[in-house]
Amino acid sequence: MFVSEQDIYADIRPYNDSEVVPAIARLIADKDFIQAILHYRFPHLSGPFGWLLSPLVKYALKRRWAKLTNVLAVQKQVAAFMDRMIDSTTNKVTVSGLDQLTPGKAYLFVSNHRDIAMDPALVNWCLHHHGFDTVRIAIGDNLLRKACATELMKLNKSFIVKRGAKGPREMLKNFSQLSSYIKHSLEQQQSVWIAQKEGRAKDGNDETDPAILKMFYMEGKKRGEDFATYMAGLNIVPVCLSYEYDPCDIDKINELWQKQTAGSYQKGEFEDIDSIIKGIVGFKGRVHVAFGTPLTDVPAEPEQLAALIDQQIWQRYRLFPVNYLAAGQQHSAVDEAVAEQWQQRLQAVPVAAQPMLNRLYAAPLLKQHTVEHST
Repeated sequence: MFVSEQDIYADIRPYNDSEVVPAIARLIADKDFIQAILHYRFPHLSGPFGWLLSPLVKYALKRRWAKLTNVLAVQKQVAAFMDRMIDSTTNKVTVSGLDQLTPGKAYLFVSNHRDIAMDPALVNWCLHHHGFDTVRIAIGDNLLRKACATELMKLNKSFIVKRGAKGPREMLKNFSQLSSYIKHSLEQQQSVWIAQKEGRAKDGNDETDPAILKMFYMEGKKRGEDFATYMAGLNIVPVCLSYEYDPCDIDKINELWQKQTAGSYQKGEFEDIDSIIKGIVGFKGRVHVAFGTPLTDVPAEPEQLAALIDQQIWQRYRLFPVNYLAAGQQHSAVDEAVAEQWQQRLQAVPVAAQPMLNRLYAAPLLKQHTVEHST
């Protein structure tokens, strides 16, 4: 298929306004998508009565989504869903640091990564409710095994990070395209969200991978700019998300434990989708989204820049009683109820794996102490 020079990002970019209506039509016609809705909304009826419920679900979606004719309309629908979800799954979401940012200016938000869907969704929710434009979201193609998942993500301003390259040449081509697209987005005054490293920090160790920063610079290298100058022009803003409770914590520890004891871990076919749903509907307690200071004075080496991003993220952790409890430290906010909840969580993993769960929740406190002692 011929791709015009104007659309060299067609295979990775989000949908534009003219593509929304056809994408929604494909979604409603997708058997896997309808089956997924039935499975999660009507788990006891979806098997025997699926044939009867499917047309009803399709009809309901057509009516509900009839007015979704552009990207903004989709985003408003997502914002309404987020409002309801935050009300039902959190005690409170707070935000800090937005006073250091300028509405209408494009930023590259580099964030710690604890939850597949909720991290960028919460960043977007905070931006939206404070008068900022929402971001374009980087998402790995490992999460897009089903066509309906691709449709949903591209409708919601997500662009694809191709991870399944078969060799160095293909990998280089993919990362070069990605680097170019990120710069292109920023030049269009579209902010971007990307995780600080590939995959969630299942052990709580939030550290920026310098390889991500080297990928950003690939476009700068093509343009003949030095690393520090080009990276300063990307308006990088570190973002720290702090969840009081992680809905996927037990699953993360079980995966790490199996890797440690059996040497490997084999993901189920729909495990990532299940993690996304669990992260969305699971109880999170209090959540804080902290936007850092834009990085204008950038060092010459990727490793030094990664350390700067890490320092900002670690400084901005919002600590909760459970973090002190997991670290074995005394704190006035640790009461009987918190201690009892924590014991229940510990008992959900093998006894020998309990130190891993402690480390997951203690990590923000320990990282913050690291910054305090080094400055």
